[in-house]
Amino acid sequence: MDKSLFWAIIATLLVSTASLIGVITLALKDKLLSRITLLLVGFSAGALIGGAFLHLIPEALEEGLGESLFVYVILGFVAFFALEKILHWRHCHEGKCDVHVFTYLNLIGDAVHNFIDGLVIFAAFAVDTKIGFATTLAVLAHEVPQEFGDFGVLIYGGFSKAKALGYNFLSALSSVIGAVTGYLLSSVLKEGMVYLLPLTAGGFIYIAASDLMPELRKETNIQKSLLPFIFFFVGIAFMWAAKVFIEE
Repeated sequence: MDKSLFWAIIATLLVSTASLIGVITLALKDKLLSRITLLLVGFSAGALIGGAFLHLIPEALEEGLGESLFVYVILGFVAFFALEKILHWRHCHEGKCDVHVFTYLNLIGDAVHNFIDGLVIFAAFAVDTKIGFATTLAVLAHEVPQEFGDFGVLIYGGFSKAKALGYNFLSALSSVIGAVTGYLLSSVLKEGMVYLLPLTAGGFIYIAASDLMPELRKETNIQKSLLPFIFFFVGIAFMWAAKVFIEE
């Protein structure tokens, strides 16, 4: 098996297991869950920003893309904005969220989202194994708080615990399909795979800036918002530490 595909499958299976973390929410009170989730959202936002600016963009520069890579960063940002509008992704970060008729649409949107994650993870491993690991860490950091919310949406929408876990896990496994699809496309795209790095960076920046950081801004109490703010910097520091560790 191709080395990049092997690591991408391992990474996407690891990311998929994050979908099972939602069951923890059942043992937590809503107030405590809300606090924990907000900390995870802060960490996730920082990890995505760190992944984009400390790993993906520098690697794209080293691959010789030059200043044109920033055009692809913008394209990635715009593409994720367009996809969110088209697919009506609902990244819920609260214990109970508006569901309406969207329960299954939420699953479909997440499946497409996870499929794209798989493509991104494979592309990163195809360029450099170190970048693949860093990208996996950033994706995983985002998946944990998101899966908290997704599980809550399914339960609140009338799913049983077992059904919610099962459907959420199946949706998450689409990332493995994304990784395999990336491998199949790599023979056609070849050197073009490197352009997915700045595109992914743009996507990471979009998710952090438009989806996660606004959640942190909702808390207006300075004392209560301080810890999530600190966790935002912890997320950035984590990706910086990962960069130092991986490059050694």
